Amino acid sequence: MTTIFHKIIRREIPADIVFEDDHVIAFRDIAPQAPVHVLFVPKEDFATINDVPADAPEIIGRLAVSAARYAKEQGFAEDGYRIVMNCNAHGGQTVFQIHLHLLAGAALGRFGTPY
Repeated sequence: MTTIFHKIIRREIPADIVFEDDHVIAFRDIAPQAPVHVLFVPKEDFATINDVPADAPEIIGRLAVSAARYAKEQGFAEDGYRIVMNCNAHGGQTVFQIHLHLLAGAALGRFGTPY
C-alpha cells in the first residue's frame, strides 16, 4: 500500500522536511495540533506498530531518539514536549505507515486536548 508518507519519502510530493537520516524522515504536520507538530516516519514500511517485528525494536527507538534530538536542537527539550504514536482506527491512526508525532511549543493539556 502506498500512503502519503511513502510519497513524501520518495519525494513524489512536497513536504516541509525538518530532519532526515538514513533511517528516519521528519516533516511538519499539515494540520498541526500544537505550535510545533512534526511527524517522524521510518523509511522502512510498517503499516502499524503491531507490524514491527519483535526482534527490531530499534525501529521505534530511532523515531523516539530522532524526536528527542530534534527537540534539543530546536531548543524546546527543556520546556517539554509530547510524543505520540497511534495504532489502528480506534487508536486514532489515519495514515497506515507508522509514525511518531512530536508536539511542543506550548503547555500541553491532558489527553484529548491539544494544549
